[in-house]
Amino acid sequence: QVQLVESGGGLVQSGGSLRLSCAASGTANIFYSHLMAWYRQAPGKHREFVAHISPVGNINYADFVKGRFIISRDNAQNTVYLQMNGLKPEDTAVYYCNAISVNREYWGQGTQVTVFS
Repeated sequence: QVQLVESGGGLVQSGGSLRLSCAASGTANIFYSHLMAWYRQAPGKHREFVAHISPVGNINYADFVKGRFIISRDNAQNTVYLQMNGLKPEDTAVYYCNAISVNREYWGQGTQVTVFS
């Protein structure tokens, strides 16, 4: 059973940076078989896509984070990162790690990011 554990959230001032981590366990080489993604959910809103990285390394971002956020992974550490720069109050949300393959999907428990102005 795959487990995803996010960390790195917190309270940050507008314009600041945070780096989120998603540690995957329960299966070897998960990045070679799963698309790894970050989503977020703000209070009262639907969960929305933020960024993903494919098994072959293709990367895609939501328009509202392009140029500010960077997704990366460390295959040896089985960890996916989300470097968030230039944070804005509207980035405040719970950020979730997601792993999806042809027939499986997994979610982490989420980590809270709060940006104050």
